[in-house]
Amino acid sequence: MEKSVVAFAPGRVELLGNHTDYNEGLVLAAAIDLGVTVCAEKLNAEVIEVSSETNGREVSVSLKNLERLKEESWANYPIGVIKILREAGFEIGGLRLRVSSNLPLGSGLSSSAAFEVATAVAALALFGLSIEPMPLAQLCQKAENQFVGVRCGLLDQASSVFGKEGEVILLDFRAITARTVPLSPGVALLLVDSGVPHQLIGGEYNERRSQCQAAAAALGVRALRDVTSATVSSASLDPLIRARALHITGEDERVLAGVAALASGQMEEFGKLMFQSHESSRRNFENSTAFLDALVEIAATIEGVLGARLTGGGFGGSTIWLVERDKAQDILSEVSEAYRKKTGATCKAIITKASQGARLVGHDS
Repeated sequence: MEKSVVAFAPGRVELLGNHTDYNEGLVLAAAIDLGVTVCAEKLNAEVIEVSSETNGREVSVSLKNLERLKEESWANYPIGVIKILREAGFEIGGLRLRVSSNLPLGSGLSSSAAFEVATAVAALALFGLSIEPMPLAQLCQKAENQFVGVRCGLLDQASSVFGKEGEVILLDFRAITARTVPLSPGVALLLVDSGVPHQLIGGEYNERRSQCQAAAAALGVRALRDVTSATVSSASLDPLIRARALHITGEDERVLAGVAALASGQMEEFGKLMFQSHESSRRNFENSTAFLDALVEIAATIEGVLGARLTGGGFGGSTIWLVERDKAQDILSEVSEAYRKKTGATCKAIITKASQGARLVGHDS
């Protein structure tokens, strides 16, 4: 039995397939090389202690009474995970969690899911318990849905779990499966944060979700996965609901086209799909912002950029750019100046890559 363990779970970028997860659709995502590290050690008392290096806060709660915290809401992610694991029959006792993150907060890279997954991996290892990867992702999602209160789909948690070095993850949210597809070694991923944080607990995410459900109901199907863009276009739907549905069906279609492009090494083609995806977010789903649009417009003018779009829920946060690897450094230095000229705001750009998913990185027995 370990005395202490250290787990790391990565953030993610979604390359194609935006808001498709809760519509039983398809997503192409990648785990990145930034994430959340959780050090876990056993305590003899029936408590969970959580401390964060990132915000300098700490909390202690009784294992017998795991309730959502109003004041220290950041701690609801790990507390929710422990509660859900225990309810699922995993015998997890008292423990201390120390968390640190090198993911920029509010940038839409799913730091909350990385926090959940790292907590679960650490707690299970500490108590000598094991679980299959997909159920692990699902229990973490359940913690966010039921305990934190965000109706997120499974995308973020599954991406954090299934990441693979140099590969993107094809997630099918109807079959609940994940497989990886190699990304051409000639490209790099550029994360460009708009500097405007995104906030998913706001009503927009849940509102979009309800609109998608309304579209499926109006079309007489279980989920938008069951219809094509052609079907949606020709149906008599409320214009707003039609636009929302077209975003989802279009994204599913772009993911399939994207997998074909990856398989034949056509990275320019993949990039075009990313630009189309962003345009649909802007026009049909209205989950972009002027700042995200500005970044994608800049991307389209820079040589060596193959594609760009918002990544994550939208309403702020980051864009993900697919760039030629040998030009990545030059592109990086060009972005900030162009963005400042265009918007007066500052952005943060970093080069990242498709990386390994959640794992143990250390222990002390």
